[in-house]
Amino acid sequence: MFGEKSNDATLRAQRSPQVNALIGGAYEAAMQLARGAAALAPSGGGKLGATFRARRGIRARYARWGRESRAPGDESRPLVWMHASSVGEGLQARPVLAALRDAHPEIRLAYTFFSPSAEQFARSLAVDFADYLPFDSRGDARAALDALRPRVLAFSKLDLWPELVAAAHARGVRLALVSATLSARSSRRSPVAASLTRDAYAMLDAVGAIDEADAMRLVGIGVQREVITITGDTRYDQVSARARAIAERETVLAPLRSDRPTLVAGSTWPADERALLPAWIATRTRVPDARLIIAPHEPSPRHLAPIEQWASERGLALERTSARDPARADVLLVDVVGMLGDLYALANVAYVGGGFHDAGLHSVLEPAAFGVPVLFGPRHEGSRDASLLEACGGGMSVPDGAALGARLTELLTDDEARAEAGACAKSMVDRGTGASARSVAIIEKLLGR
Repeated sequence: MFGEKSNDATLRAQRSPQVNALIGGAYEAAMQLARGAAALAPSGGGKLGATFRARRGIRARYARWGRESRAPGDESRPLVWMHASSVGEGLQARPVLAALRDAHPEIRLAYTFFSPSAEQFARSLAVDFADYLPFDSRGDARAALDALRPRVLAFSKLDLWPELVAAAHARGVRLALVSATLSARSSRRSPVAASLTRDAYAMLDAVGAIDEADAMRLVGIGVQREVITITGDTRYDQVSARARAIAERETVLAPLRSDRPTLVAGSTWPADERALLPAWIATRTRVPDARLIIAPHEPSPRHLAPIEQWASERGLALERTSARDPARADVLLVDVVGMLGDLYALANVAYVGGGFHDAGLHSVLEPAAFGVPVLFGPRHEGSRDASLLEACGGGMSVPDGAALGARLTELLTDDEARAEAGACAKSMVDRGTGASARSVAIIEKLLGR
């Protein structure tokens, strides 16, 4: 466990009952407005509209599953409910769920998510129940708990919901947070956020923090010191397992394989491409047969078309990955989602997008797990993994396109430097594995196993 046992009073916000009631009332009113919007939301409206429409009839869906799948008094099959807000949190939850399923096939598993972007991901999980999380009203929290009747409710990474936590705590449901991390600049540390969530964080029975710095910051937002264990990040297990199992996806990768020196650029934004594409052209003056596989963060027609035009203007052979014979192309443009994690297996060097964009850096672990050197832009302050990669020599931040081109050329022309950097990247991932087993141990303890 992390730190010494502390007085719970020092961890909770000291507020008057009147202030508590005001904050709670305002929060409940906001949730009720959201429920109303779900009933009225028209078709369209993009991701926001989908967020509301997905909650239509949600209580009935939960209740129906509860009636059909949760026999009253059946205590031999306790249920563990894992909530992960979006895909990133889901990737941290997935290895824990898989390990729980393998170790305890008698346990039922429920998985909920908030963002529409995670709906397809949720369908891929081997769980008994998967659906959107209802809005965090008191009535919805009670309805969800009545239907699922969990023994343990675990949250992935950081996001938890105060009404759901309070209702579960009142029923004696054990509460956990896995792969818990909190950046120094997180809005969760603000007074406004603390007024809503501090008491909920204080109710957690077990927390698996990624590292000591995260643990200290988690204490600052209300988590009790005595419930924290340093477990590491389950994403390391996730990417390591995917890399080890890459032979299973060879039928997908085989048409894309080539002996040409290959840069795989993943999750790129237009801001990345303004630095990356000229850098790759500059590299081709030294490495004429260099090949680019590029997977834009959003493979929409609006994003793909400018890349196709850029290639055409420069006389480059470009094919989409869905084409009949893509391997001969100078530029392979990824026009489907879900492939990127495997495509890094084809890379000699990887570029991970987001470092030139306000959204922040995407995951550098996926290419690192394949032993591939990783390049990325300058905006990576919030990425612990990028800092670790730089420190060990497996990755490098580049401030602009010129530096990116120079570093890329060096790695593609110096086999020894490329192999050394790739080995450092893979070693960093290997050292980080094991968090899933430690997270499962936390949940097992809450289950009494």
